[in-house]
Amino acid sequence: MTTTDVTKVLVLGASGKTGRRVVERLRGRSNVVVRPASRSTLPRFDWNDESTWDDVLDGMDAAYVVYAPDLAVPGADEAVGAFARRAVSLGVRRLVLLSGRGEEGAGRAERALAASGAEWTVVRCAWFAQAFSEDFLRDAVVDGTIVLPAGEVAEPFVDADDIADVAVAALLDSGDAGHAGRVYELTGPRALTFAQVAAELSEAIGREVRYVPAPAAEYGAMLTGHGVPEAEAEFLAGLFATVLDGRNAHVADGVREALGREPRDVRDVVRAAAADGAWDAVAVTRAG
Repeated sequence: MTTTDVTKVLVLGASGKTGRRVVERLRGRSNVVVRPASRSTLPRFDWNDESTWDDVLDGMDAAYVVYAPDLAVPGADEAVGAFARRAVSLGVRRLVLLSGRGEEGAGRAERALAASGAEWTVVRCAWFAQAFSEDFLRDAVVDGTIVLPAGEVAEPFVDADDIADVAVAALLDSGDAGHAGRVYELTGPRALTFAQVAAELSEAIGREVRYVPAPAAEYGAMLTGHGVPEAEAEFLAGLFATVLDGRNAHVADGVREALGREPRDVRDVVRAAAADGAWDAVAVTRAG
């Protein structure tokens, strides 16, 4: 399969942080047709409803596979494996999986994808730098206090734009680039503690943002107090405490291996987000 052969690409999780970036990049390619898919698109896609799978896979050459809510959820690997096998049976030859570092469930999903018979690539990612500007930590930044069960562990936060660039390169692999059969560990260029990121945020925004470490049980109770269902809160608290135990504190070379350039630093990500008014918009909404 060459680059010209890959003309139709399915993107799951198309409204998510990496999915929408992958869609934007693919739409910028004149020879590529992209099919965004989620529970709100037509055709509709739902991981929990296999009857929705065939319509989104029909006629596609490649697919960017994003499992929701997280590959750590029990049964995620079985769903990814079933989807990958179905994709191959319908003629989809190339699959690129968004995965997470240090998660046992993610590792099982990666193996299930590789066993499908597809040309596969795994993009195994550190915490997204955009978690502070586009995700669940955005309100915490606005409030000025980030609470997480992370202690003083460092994390090499990765830019979602770097993830999207690697995913697109793998999806449109000409064969010469050698992305097929590769696992890319994607991180930023340095590992920072959450306290250090809070300092970067403070400087970028122009007001103090603090980090407060909390035990997992206390963090779960805090989520429940904010309306998160108890089972989900317990799952998230346990997941965060697990992956933020130091196992992922090291920097990896995946971005350079895949793209031949250095990854973007979290400092640049948060400064760009501040310049774009990422936290100003939330402040206005909350004040209103």
